Amino acid sequence: MAKLGLNVDHVATVRQARGGVEPDPITAAALGELAGAEGITIHLREDRRHIQDRDLELMRRMVKTKLNLEMAATQEMVRIALKVKPNQVTLVPEKRQELTTEGGLDVVLNLKLVSDAVKKLRDGGIVVSLFVDPHQEQIKAANKTGADYIEIHTGSYAEARNWQEQTRELDKIDTAIKLARKVGMGVNAGHGINYVNIKPLAALGGIEEYNIGHSIMARAILVGLDRAVRDMVELIKYA
Repeated sequence: MAKLGLNVDHVATVRQARGGVEPDPITAAALGELAGAEGITIHLREDRRHIQDRDLELMRRMVKTKLNLEMAATQEMVRIALKVKPNQVTLVPEKRQELTTEGGLDVVLNLKLVSDAVKKLRDGGIVVSLFVDPHQEQIKAANKTGADYIEIHTGSYAEARNWQEQTRELDKIDTAIKLARKVGMGVNAGHGINYVNIKPLAALGGIEEYNIGHSIMARAILVGLDRAVRDMVELIKYA
């Protein structure tokens, strides 16, 4: 059964906008778990635009399900991960100017850098996932690094402008899922997933976890976090 990994970055974004202490992503993570999320995802960016080091340290102590830390494959971030020991690290590309992650990690181009980071993290007892576009060459390269999982970047699927485009992107994702599982890697997915496009995606099968943040937090503003999480969990499980 596929699981929901709730991303609480946007709660921290609202907090940082005022430079205060509210709303607290720690509280949001706890409420999310109570509502049925089976993992909490946070992205500790190099510029600390939302999630802070304090958040990561507290999350490690209070998350009861699984803590997934998204981060760049830098020496600083690897050092932090090895100290805090989240259950999982997802290596993602990162540009300081971007509003949100714009695409998958280019594992082919950065094979040695990524492989070195993966080895250090796995030697430290941390499960490692690589956030990649649904391209066969990237998945094959991801497998070479020794990573445990891929997380398929679903942005192109989410941004499809019509049924034909969506179908093409779904086919790419389906092929990526089958290839990753064939070579022995687990499969997660995330980016741009909402309450409508989750249904055809979940119907493919083969994805273990969906990491979703923005659409859930946007819905939570209107109906509350408990309801927003429960609605998404139900869609994932019964799509």
